[in-house]
Amino acid sequence: MNRKAKIIGTGSYLPERILSNQDLEKMVETSDEWIVSRTGMKERRLAREDEFTSDMGAKAALAALKDSGLSPQDIDFILVATTTPDYPFPSTACLIQQQIGAKQAAGLDVQAACTGFIYALSIAKAFVETGAYKNILIVAAEKLSAVTNYKDRSTCILFGDGAGACIVSSTGKGLGIECVELGCDGEQANLLMMPAGGTRCPASKETVENGLHYIKMAGNEVFKHAVRRMEAACKECLEAAGSSEEKVTYLIPHQANMRIIDAIAKRFEHLPPERVFKTVQKYGNTAASSVAIALDELAKTYVIQQDDQILLTAFGGGLTWGAALLSGRK
Repeated sequence: MNRKAKIIGTGSYLPERILSNQDLEKMVETSDEWIVSRTGMKERRLAREDEFTSDMGAKAALAALKDSGLSPQDIDFILVATTTPDYPFPSTACLIQQQIGAKQAAGLDVQAACTGFIYALSIAKAFVETGAYKNILIVAAEKLSAVTNYKDRSTCILFGDGAGACIVSSTGKGLGIECVELGCDGEQANLLMMPAGGTRCPASKETVENGLHYIKMAGNEVFKHAVRRMEAACKECLEAAGSSEEKVTYLIPHQANMRIIDAIAKRFEHLPPERVFKTVQKYGNTAASSVAIALDELAKTYVIQQDDQILLTAFGGGLTWGAALLSGRK
């Protein structure tokens, strides 16, 4: 029996509130010119105070369900990729299951930082192709504004909130998940992390006063690792799938910042710049949800043909990285 895993629907959700570079100029010592020259970002979206990761994820999930033609009752597993869950436990997957009414679904959260969506695709592909589950909802959602220090100009300019989702199934027409390549390097864990809130550094008055519940990043070092690791993952993925960069229709990289995206694009000699899909200028870095949001936006603005190939890649704290090759709708 052919159980080829396919993405049969996509969806996304962006909060209404816009945080522009001009807004940031009033909050921290920076300028629109400085931000654009270093990141390519012009604005990003911020969730309301009473709007949480599960809320955004549920809205993206319902949009993906509508696109797929399935109902919440058709979903038998929910995977949520996030570094900003509503709670340490229960999982955000359980909260989204309740919000959308997917009463038949099991669920769990995947934590691979900005690579979370790619990791979730790998798990969903394995579940579907082994016959363990039939219809899997993947949600990538982040409320990074809750863990961003808006007094730190090196990080506060980067991050935004949002959610993306997709339905992975063995039935119906969709984007075939041809190959997924993953990697991690725990030796570099200190380069990008949130120090407090876990068992090693539990929450206390001191951790709050010292800002240890905010994102900490060694930007220059992360940049070097990000470009090299994503390039390698992409090329390993293409080779494993028996494809090549000449056949790639669109590259959707993690929307970390424009300099990283451009550096990756230069590694692909046969891919024109207009085929590197970008949303970073509008939404900033939305961590695990960035590739999912961009994939939904591409699917809504470009008619994907049967012989198209879409290459996804991401990199995040851990360090983690990965790439996935999708084939055109079949």
